[in-house]
Amino acid sequence: MLRATLKSLLSRKLRLFLSGIAVVLGVMFVSGALVLTDTVGRSFDNLFTGIYEYTDIEVSKTSDVPGLTGQPVPQNIAAADVGRVAAVGGVRSATGQVFADGAGVVGKNGKVVLGSGGPRFGANWIGENELVKLREGRGPTGDGEIVLSANVAKTTGYKVGDQVGIVTTFSPQKSSFTLVGISAYAGGRDSLAGETTVFFTEPVAQELMLGQKGVYNIIDVKVADGANFTEVRDRIAGTLGEGYDVKTGDELAKDSSAGTREALQFFTYLLLGFAGVALFVGIFLILNTFSIIVAQRTRELALFRAMGAGRGQVIGSVLVEAVVIGVIASGIGLVLGIGIGALLGRFMGGLLSGGALQVAGLSVPPSAIIASFVVGVGITVVAALLPAVRASRIAPVAAMRDSTIPDRPLTALTVSGGVVLAIGGTLLGLGLTGNLGAAGLWGVLGGLLTCFIGVALLTPIISRPVVGLIGRLLSWNASGKLGRRNSARNPRRTAITAAALMVSIALVTGISVVFASIRASTVEAVDTGVDAELVIGAAGLTSVGAIDPAVIERIRGLSDVDSAVGAYGDLARVDGIDEFVGGVDDPPAAVAMFKMESTAGALLPLAPGTVIVDDRTATDRRLTPGSTVTVQMARAAPRGYTVAGIYKRTALNSGFFFNVADVNAGFSRPAPIQGYVKLVPGANVDAAFAQVDEILKDSPEVSVSKLDDFVAQQAQIFDFVLVFVQGLLLLAILIAILGIINTLALSMSERTRELGLLRAVGFKRGQVMWMVTVESVVISVFGALLGIAVGAGLGAAVFQALREEGFTELAFPWPLMVAYVIASVFVGLAAALIPAIRASRLDVLKAIAYE
Repeated sequence: MLRATLKSLLSRKLRLFLSGIAVVLGVMFVSGALVLTDTVGRSFDNLFTGIYEYTDIEVSKTSDVPGLTGQPVPQNIAAADVGRVAAVGGVRSATGQVFADGAGVVGKNGKVVLGSGGPRFGANWIGENELVKLREGRGPTGDGEIVLSANVAKTTGYKVGDQVGIVTTFSPQKSSFTLVGISAYAGGRDSLAGETTVFFTEPVAQELMLGQKGVYNIIDVKVADGANFTEVRDRIAGTLGEGYDVKTGDELAKDSSAGTREALQFFTYLLLGFAGVALFVGIFLILNTFSIIVAQRTRELALFRAMGAGRGQVIGSVLVEAVVIGVIASGIGLVLGIGIGALLGRFMGGLLSGGALQVAGLSVPPSAIIASFVVGVGITVVAALLPAVRASRIAPVAAMRDSTIPDRPLTALTVSGGVVLAIGGTLLGLGLTGNLGAAGLWGVLGGLLTCFIGVALLTPIISRPVVGLIGRLLSWNASGKLGRRNSARNPRRTAITAAALMVSIALVTGISVVFASIRASTVEAVDTGVDAELVIGAAGLTSVGAIDPAVIERIRGLSDVDSAVGAYGDLARVDGIDEFVGGVDDPPAAVAMFKMESTAGALLPLAPGTVIVDDRTATDRRLTPGSTVTVQMARAAPRGYTVAGIYKRTALNSGFFFNVADVNAGFSRPAPIQGYVKLVPGANVDAAFAQVDEILKDSPEVSVSKLDDFVAQQAQIFDFVLVFVQGLLLLAILIAILGIINTLALSMSERTRELGLLRAVGFKRGQVMWMVTVESVVISVFGALLGIAVGAGLGAAVFQALREEGFTELAFPWPLMVAYVIASVFVGLAAALIPAIRASRLDVLKAIAYE
């Protein structure tokens, strides 16, 4: 039986290839994701090992609450602590250092250099050491002098002696310095991982980077010869007490690498998402393939039964074929994934560091090999299980018939589909409404998957009327009519083939509906919910600027300005929950400008020590005016705030808002990140724009925009996501095309005698090709229409749950949806090309005699 199965498999190599291609793609992304994670992770392991190679022990303080960028916020260490550490037994020396993110170099074009997106450090110059070397010039000795790292000096073109503008977290207004030196790293490297560094004199670094003189954020400790690092570390920790982080260089390297690996998990999940789509769509392809194979082998399998083979042997025969396909496809996918992972590792290394990161050599983790074969073989076997069971039910008497398995009624399938769809819809609804608690995400994912399966089960009953209707548009001749009837005569096969494309387009359509709706809601909220003509903020979508509060005051003094509001933002821990919070420097103007509607208590005055919150959050946390919430900000200890008022939540306004005094004391950035300007009635907007732009000339991290332009800029992020989604669609469509090709190719083989008879009665090659093409296009368009309908429904359901977040505008991306339908026609044409050519080239006599 095994020998016969393997011979049957090897005799149909095309079937083997087409069946395994979806598994190849899915496994390729799985192994590629794991190889990428391993490669980049090892690269950063090597990087941080090199950075901390010369560090014995380091003392620092960080807030429990991350800052606006999600990174820990360094806390200031008093100069007296340096002396306390120096006096600890086993310490050879202790040096206070300033080394903090937030120093931007202003290029010769007047804009802050973004570099490769790495940290922008500001530090005090302590001289050359084992890691940092001077390439040109000297160290800074006066407060108006700086040293730049070599990579930023090359990027900007600055030379020793030039005047360089610098902006920092605590000084958003540009300050000018004389460049006296250019630094590099040991080994002649311009940068370690794409970071830029500006070295100041110690008092300037303290004031610009830490907000006050006489403090540090790092103490670098050198251990005396012969002393044990761990023992000295523990003595330092005991001397300083709680609130300090005391770690050895090895510990710092491990912790830094672990944090970077965790941050890079996003890219792993992204690739695994592509793999999930490929494999899920591939299940339909494999299921359909084996269903057709079983139908074609009816007489062969019946003969096995007549010769004494049991049902288990028949099932084993089909599953052996599935295992062989799964193993071969998994092996090919693993090899391709290793290559993809290695290439992406190189690309990621350059993307994250501007080419500065030394990417580790290729290595294949055992997890990639294991996952590839478990996933690939598992998916293939699961997809083949149902056809295998169906094959075992073939009666021995079928060997004497010249027929295939008769098509069974669709009643049981339809009822099952309805039940599964209902279960999926219930899971999805519970997940979206938050009724599943911590398991909400799994409820949503499980609900979506179950809904897709339910729709796939219902597809055969839907296919007959819809396919017939679509086919009529193409059946203006005999070839078209036959193509339409061929696509409708086996609803199960048509449904499974179309389901692959349905799932693909449903996913993309659903995501597009959600983001189009959020985009429309956001645009509507800004248009109708902001009473301002000008907006100040960072120019890039991914950057966060800082506005000097003095700039807002100058803008308020303009004759054409009615009011100006500086808006602050940061992360804070409110009653144990980390969330984004805000603040405003002019609460009365902000309440009017943002049209904040009070639902309880008083929104004004927003005094120090008080907070206002939106009604949704207040309800969830059972807050009322007079309630107390415990808030820990990045640069402040936990303290209680009194809820003064509750306002109506909108897509634009939500969360907690604080007084500017509390913001300046606790936020990681004591400066507004956005500004809004309302003009007096009748003021010339262009003239006011020019005046504000002139005031901002020394604030290179931010710029002014008109409200309409600002709305368009904010909408770009949604457009970017939709473009990314189209990439997901291309992958899914590729697999769907393979599915249609596979179905048509196997179907043509099954209908060889039929095609021969058509040619014998006068059908020309072109007519046969058109018949196959019509069948392919009808199936493709049916899958697209079903996918759009399902995706639009799921997207609308997801968006309905977002209404409680303040999003109100349900929008459908009609141009994209129409484009999907048009694209499905071309998908059908492309998928039909090879099967149509093969069908038209059949030898008529051999085809008629084919069994």
